[in-house]
Amino acid sequence: MSAVLPTATTRSVPAKPGARRGLIGAARHGGAWLAGPAALLLVLLYAVPIACLIGLSLTDYELGAVTLRWLGLGNYERAWADPVFRRSIGNTLLYVALVLPASVLLGLGLALLVHARRRTRSFYELIFFLPVTATLIAMATVWQFVLHPKLGPVNQLIRLLGGHEIAFLSEPFWTIPTLALIGIWQLVGFNMILFLAGLSNIPAELYDAAAVDGVAAPLDRFTRITWPLLGPTTLFVVVTSCITAFKVFDTVATLTQGKNGSEVLLYALYLEGFQYFKMGYAAALTLVFLVFILVLSAAQVTLLDRKLHYT
Repeated sequence: MSAVLPTATTRSVPAKPGARRGLIGAARHGGAWLAGPAALLLVLLYAVPIACLIGLSLTDYELGAVTLRWLGLGNYERAWADPVFRRSIGNTLLYVALVLPASVLLGLGLALLVHARRRTRSFYELIFFLPVTATLIAMATVWQFVLHPKLGPVNQLIRLLGGHEIAFLSEPFWTIPTLALIGIWQLVGFNMILFLAGLSNIPAELYDAAAVDGVAAPLDRFTRITWPLLGPTTLFVVVTSCITAFKVFDTVATLTQGKNGSEVLLYALYLEGFQYFKMGYAAALTLVFLVFILVLSAAQVTLLDRKLHYT
């Protein structure tokens, strides 16, 4: 007959309040040491430059000067009264209004068409993504030839159709729409790739279940399944496209040099800072530019995030 040995039950002993506070303090101390270098790097890369920018915007500092004078809000008052700056704001907003919806909708349309392909999908992805990889300044030179009033193929086609030649880069009425067309051409391929990534993450079982429930028409499948599940991707595409459109500079500097009513915010900032060396005024324009981007991005995120469906 085997003896039954008593089993010892282990019971966790609660830590004393003093020891518990010591553990919590040690964890916080260790976390501070781990997060400290990253926090310091963020301060050096972002907080310090922005603080210097704000300080410069309140002075009349010129590049190379050994003295400066405190102006307070004088640079901002000058910007508000400057007709060139106000025109650059209007041109930038018009450029964004043209580029943003067109690049997002065309990118989505191309993604839907390419996603349905099987054998030739890689080929179309490569073709439409080429403008993103190309150097915009070099491609701007190509666009300058394509849109030339005398030699360009676009105006030759217009003349063949019985129309009059159009100076796309010289006439003020056509300048911003032409620059917007080039911006759309550059952004569409990038947006298409982003939408393709979003489409690839939608489970095929949802479409099969929808077909069983009677949702078989392509438009119904898009409005009830595809579009709602593309919400997070659409938000990302809209915000990044808006920021990219606001940062238009290369095409203006290469094709128009800000002439014929084509001033935009970044080019006006560039002229004041690096052509006229008015660094204090350029710093004020930079802050205005940053405020525009922050406000529009925050508004887009706030309005669109309420309508998103996350999977």
